[in-house]
Amino acid sequence: MLYIVSTPIGNLKDITLRALEVLKSADLIACEDTRHTRILTNCYQIATPLTSYFEYNKIAKGEYLLRLLREGKNIALVCDAGTPGISDPGYHIIKLACDNHIPLTAIPGPCALINALALSGASGEKFVFEGFLSNKSQARIKRLKALVTENRTIVLYESPHRLLKLLANISEVFGEREIICVREATKKFEEIKKGKAGALIEHFKEHHPRGEFVVLLPPRR
Repeated sequence: MLYIVSTPIGNLKDITLRALEVLKSADLIACEDTRHTRILTNCYQIATPLTSYFEYNKIAKGEYLLRLLREGKNIALVCDAGTPGISDPGYHIIKLACDNHIPLTAIPGPCALINALALSGASGEKFVFEGFLSNKSQARIKRLKALVTENRTIVLYESPHRLLKLLANISEVFGEREIICVREATKKFEEIKKGKAGALIEHFKEHHPRGEFVVLLPPRR
């Protein structure tokens, strides 16, 4: 069985009882960064072996994990934070399991996308999730232009070192559109910052962006 296990996006207390049971009973935990996941497993005295499974080894390691699954092993798949398969390489092994008729199940829990949507005050009735846009400026602008007529809440992920570039591109494409930035969700320095693109750019120039961001664009009123 492949277990797709959601883990905390910040506060380690957000782990579920079922997730703990699965992580303790699995034969192996596949994770993006063993050092990061070991913080969680050490916190809850979980002795299950860890193996790295990330963007640059997902092909070779995916075949290895598939072989173990075929041999009858139970593998728990986790990502650094949140739900595997959402903007991370977990999708690859999940698809491999599906294509090879390997039993799998998801252990629901934290997801940065849903958490930020709930915190933002933006409409969650209808939304579109775009994940991380391209790290190339022209490709990023092209995708934003394709979203200009979107009348649902637009949700993006962004890293701290690229946030200002994204905000500048949003300003260029959407004008002074309301934007909501959520960072460090569930952590001590959780922040929800709302405003027009120009004001947010000035804010984050003065307060250097830290932590992963969820950026939301509510529908135009």
